[in-house]
Amino acid sequence: MNNTSTGNLLYMRFHIYYVYILKCSDGSFYTGITNNIHRRLQEHQEGISKSAYTFSRRPVELVFLTEFSNVEVAIETEKQIKKWSRRKKQALIDENYDTLIQLSKKRFRV
Repeated sequence: MNNTSTGNLLYMRFHIYYVYILKCSDGSFYTGITNNIHRRLQEHQEGISKSAYTFSRRPVELVFLTEFSNVEVAIETEKQIKKWSRRKKQALIDENYDTLIQLSKKRFRV
């Protein structure tokens, strides 16, 4: 393995990725992923794109943040959270893990 390969592996290995949830001014939640949380929050607050979900829902508030060293796991986690109900996201934000577990159980109609 050459130095460049080793350098790339070290960069990938120690890079941090963040999955975050924002509470928008209309009360809705936005879930995202970034490798620079400070820059990304500033972009949301400044409204860099009129077509972005948060543009017309500013100001936003960071209500949940978790970090990952593996980008694939971070992406999967973001996708999973995006599919969750509002109640389930709120349980995660509130660190109410009992409720989160209950909301995760499948309910079958008889």
